[in-house]
Amino acid sequence: MRIILYTGKGGVGKTSVAAATALKASRSGKKVLVMSTDPAHSLSDAFDAKVGPEPKEMASGLYAQEMDPSSMMEEYWAEIQNYVTAVFEWQGTTDVAADELAMLPGMDELFGLLTVRRHRREGLYDALILDAAPTGETLKLLSLPDQMSWYVDKILPIQRRIASIARPLARRTRSLPPLPEDSVFAAGQRFYDALSEVEDILTDRKNASIRLVTNAEKMVIAEARRAYTYLNLYDYGVDAVIVNRLLPETVSDPYFSRWLEAQTEHLQTIEESFSPLPILKARLFDREMYGLEALSALSEDVFGDVDPLEMLYEGEAHSIVKNGDGYEVILNLPFVEKANLDLSKRGAELLVRIGGYKRNVLLPDSMARLSASGAKVEGNQLKVRLHE
Repeated sequence: MRIILYTGKGGVGKTSVAAATALKASRSGKKVLVMSTDPAHSLSDAFDAKVGPEPKEMASGLYAQEMDPSSMMEEYWAEIQNYVTAVFEWQGTTDVAADELAMLPGMDELFGLLTVRRHRREGLYDALILDAAPTGETLKLLSLPDQMSWYVDKILPIQRRIASIARPLARRTRSLPPLPEDSVFAAGQRFYDALSEVEDILTDRKNASIRLVTNAEKMVIAEARRAYTYLNLYDYGVDAVIVNRLLPETVSDPYFSRWLEAQTEHLQTIEESFSPLPILKARLFDREMYGLEALSALSEDVFGDVDPLEMLYEGEAHSIVKNGDGYEVILNLPFVEKANLDLSKRGAELLVRIGGYKRNVLLPDSMARLSASGAKVEGNQLKVRLHE
């Protein structure tokens, strides 16, 4: 199953682009599901038709779904929620408030991602297009399995043993909070295993990729660059950037002249920041983009003759690896000669210039304090050493 996840800053048009991608793919004979994992669902608006919690056919071969987390909650979270609720009630919280507190922020998006696992296992579709939450929330969710792994591997087994020893005492006294049963720990393990499987699915670079949707605006581009850096850090493959809502160059009204100038500069920044990723573009239409006719026009603008399900880029633009007491930033630069290189670092930004061309690599914020201590060229790779 081909899986494409669209994300971007809120308001850039990622839902329309995701729906347009699914529509174009379905018209090539594929059976495609476009699914929203964003709690603020917009697919119904994009299709101008009701979309519900179960896949609904919107056109021949095209299905849409706005995820309802209730079924996934029952499967993975009910046991944990019951225990957390019992702890809050032991502290004197009312039943209703305890139930609400037991639901952690972001659970809706999280269970949306778990639905990816279900669809992958069922294998009913040729492609799954995900309309994900804005970049900040999506990055937190995609990094969660990595962040949980240390706790699950190191701490959870110890807590389970302690609970099994202390549980008989806790049952005989009201001065201690209820301790989790083995079934609660088992539920936590199942939850983590499911998340890890989703991570494996989405980091499979032969079948899954992420596409960043952006506008030609300074703040939007900055967020897309940060997202690209962190997606590389967690080994998620990005295969394209879609620049949406570009003013057509044919616009001649003087009112828009400064917008067009700024847009040209921002497009250059996008090319420098994301090269060698393919940069796909869509113009600002003279109408709202909802309904099948509008989505079809948008899909032609973005993809033209390109297969929307094609893996548009398979390599990594750059990677960051731990090396001794520092890090190495590795950039794929075929045919580069060290004599033509100029490197500098400013805060969390690494500036690479080759002749008259430059590229800005935005590093994780945690590396802003590090200094560049040298660089070397090995084959087609430039390796820049960073240390404190």
